[in-house]
Amino acid sequence: MAERTLKYFHHGRFKVAGGVLPDAVTAYETFGDPSNPCIVYPTCYGAKLSLGAQDELVGEDKVLDPRKYYVVTFSLFCNGECLKSSSPSNTPPPYNGPYFPEISYEDNIRAQYAVLTKALGVKKVYCAMGLSMGGQQAYHWAAVYPDYVEKIAVVVSAARTSMHNRCILEGPMAALVASKDFEGGHYTSPPQHGMRAFGRILLGWVFGQTWFREHKYLMSGKYPDLQSFMREEAETNWLLNWDANDMLHLLKTWQNGDISQVRDNGDYEKALKSIKAEVLLLPSRTDLFFAPEDSDIELSLLQKGTLVQIDTDWGHNCQDQSDVDFVCMQIGKFLLNQ
Repeated sequence: MAERTLKYFHHGRFKVAGGVLPDAVTAYETFGDPSNPCIVYPTCYGAKLSLGAQDELVGEDKVLDPRKYYVVTFSLFCNGECLKSSSPSNTPPPYNGPYFPEISYEDNIRAQYAVLTKALGVKKVYCAMGLSMGGQQAYHWAAVYPDYVEKIAVVVSAARTSMHNRCILEGPMAALVASKDFEGGHYTSPPQHGMRAFGRILLGWVFGQTWFREHKYLMSGKYPDLQSFMREEAETNWLLNWDANDMLHLLKTWQNGDISQVRDNGDYEKALKSIKAEVLLLPSRTDLFFAPEDSDIELSLLQKGTLVQIDTDWGHNCQDQSDVDFVCMQIGKFLLNQ
């Protein structure tokens, strides 16, 4: 896409799940004419707007075409966006580093709502959508502001982080925290031992088992062997673009995701039945984080839901071009009421 145009909204003192942020900041970008239907498209884990995380779907002749929609992309708290979006790595004492308060999905949605209503004047969101953590945010949009959002599109995600998913996430977190250079979050240089271990453990869950069995990790000749694949794909992004405390705190947001904690006193079924928005569910057949069976359960409880499974061996990643094209086609039809 064209040169980045990140904007930053200062909320001032902002209450969050684990306490308060004295000067919370949300990073976002806008594309298109504000008079067009508004699409909210927040980031997922490991993604940053400044690195072009949302560019694959946003742009002229793409599914989120700025000539048709007013697209607003958001960074999650804790992702360290350009050293400005509120995160452990950029917050001054006393909330710096390991002292940064716990952040929930609801906190992010309330912050995004403030940007839309106070800074951008958006009266209604036509569709909130996202992949993985972005999809969980879409679900939370429908739960926190049920009369503000017409549709949500949930890609490889769920309304609640399952017990198995939470267990999976404990692995990389434990490896990072236990590493000899993490120092309880008080490191003075990047804790490379912990960050590399974190990435390798997480990577094993990203792709499907058939994908590995068929040696697709060689990436059509890009990598000569599995070790080379793991070295680059598991370590590069974290070492070059991330802070360890940011990684840890953001993963906790994912781990604790559950729309029934926002409403209906933990009653998961009631929370799903209460969603007013039209919902498109796009689970991956081989996702090891968000099992497609969970999407089947959600569909049975939603008032207005549609489920289309992504038939892929790429697991949670779904980045084969045929998968991307399929997802874009389904979202495009959903946005056009087809």
